[in-house]
Amino acid sequence: MAEAAVKKDMFVWEGTDKQGKRVKGEMSGQSDALIKATLRRQGIKPLKVKKKPKPLLGGGGKKKITPKDITVFSRQLATMMSSGVPLVQAFEIVGRGHENAGMQELILSIKSDVEAGNNLTDALRKHPLYFNDLYCNLIQAGEHAGILEAILHKLATYMEKTEALKSKIKSALFYPAAVIVVAFIIVTILMIFVIPQFQDLFAGFGADLPALTQFLIDTSQWFVGNWYILFGAIIAVIFAFIEGKKRSKAFAHFLDRISLKIPVVGMILEKSAIARYARTLETMFAAGTPLVEAMTSVAGACGNIIYYDAVMRMRDEISTGTQLQSAMRDTGLFPNMVVQMVAIGEESGAIDTMLGKVADWYEQEVDDAVEALTSLLEPMIMAFLGVVIGGIVVGMYLPIFKMGAVV
Repeated sequence: MAEAAVKKDMFVWEGTDKQGKRVKGEMSGQSDALIKATLRRQGIKPLKVKKKPKPLLGGGGKKKITPKDITVFSRQLATMMSSGVPLVQAFEIVGRGHENAGMQELILSIKSDVEAGNNLTDALRKHPLYFNDLYCNLIQAGEHAGILEAILHKLATYMEKTEALKSKIKSALFYPAAVIVVAFIIVTILMIFVIPQFQDLFAGFGADLPALTQFLIDTSQWFVGNWYILFGAIIAVIFAFIEGKKRSKAFAHFLDRISLKIPVVGMILEKSAIARYARTLETMFAAGTPLVEAMTSVAGACGNIIYYDAVMRMRDEISTGTQLQSAMRDTGLFPNMVVQMVAIGEESGAIDTMLGKVADWYEQEVDDAVEALTSLLEPMIMAFLGVVIGGIVVGMYLPIFKMGAVV
C-alpha cells in the first residue's frame, strides 16, 4: 500500500545511446536521480533530466481514438523495436509524444501492464474496443515465436492497406452523398424563403399560372407548413436505419446482400471484401496462426455479413479436413481465379504468398473501380443538380416570360 502511494512525476530527458547518437524522451519516476539510474541501466548516458511542467487545465482534451490512430501506433512501435529500443521505453516515447490525450492514456495504460509483468497480448486484450481478436492473435503468435518485431511490421502494413482500402470506398460514396445533401438544403431554402416571394408577385397577375409554376408554389406551401414533419421524418428514418443495422442481424444481412447487387457499387464492395479476406488470411498465415483459428478473425475482417457467414461455414468445413480451396469454391462467392491461386499456394506450400498476390490484385481493382465510379458520378450529379435547380428557376420565371410574350 505504501508503494502505491509513492508520488511519481514526469521527467523529460536527453542523452546518448551506446553508438553515441543523441536521444531524448519522457519517463515517470520519483526523482531525477532515479531517472538517470534507469537510463544508465538501459545503456543511455543521461545529459539532461528535468521535471516536465504540468499542462494547463482544459488543454489537450481527449479525442476519439480512431483505427488510424491504432495503425500509426503499430507502425511507430514496430519502427522503434527495429531500432533496438526496448518495448517499455518504446511505449513511453510513443505514448508521451501523442497529441491525442485519449490515445496517450491508452498507450501508457498498456505500458503499465507490461511493466507489471504481463505479456503484451494480455495487456492489449484489456482494450477490446481498440484491439480486436485479429490484432491480439497476431501479437500472441509473434510473442510465442519470438518474432514480435516482424509481426508488428506485418500488422502495421496490413492495417495501413486495410485503412487505405476503406478510405477509398468511403471517399467514393461520400461525394454523391454530400452533393445530394447540399442539393436538398438548397431546394429547401428555395421552397421556404424564395418561392413565397414569387407567389406574392404572381398573385396580382389575374391569369392562370403555368402547370410547373403552380406545382412549385403548391410544393412550397406544403414545405412552409410541414417542414418540421419532413425533417423529423428524415431524422427518424436515418436513426431507425442505423439502429436496425446495429441491432438486427437479419436487417444487416439484408442490407449487405442488397448492397452487393447495386450496380457498380456492389462490384466495388465485393472486390473489397475479397481483398480484405485475402490480406487478412495472408497476414495470419505469415504469423503462423493455424488455419481454423485464423478463419474467425478473417471472417470479421471481410466487412460484409454475407462473406462473414461464408467464411464461418468454410471454417467448419476445414475443421473436418476439407481443403481451403474446396471450402472457398463451395461458397460460390469467390471468383475462379482466386480459388485457383489458393489451390496453387496449397500445392506449392506458399499459400501466404499467393494470397498476398490476390490481395494486391483486388486492391488495385478497387482503386480502378473507385476512379471509374467517381468519373461516372461527376457528370451525372451535375446533370441532376442542373435539372433540379434549373427546373425551379425556369418554373418561377415562366409566368414572367408568358407575360412578356403577351405584351
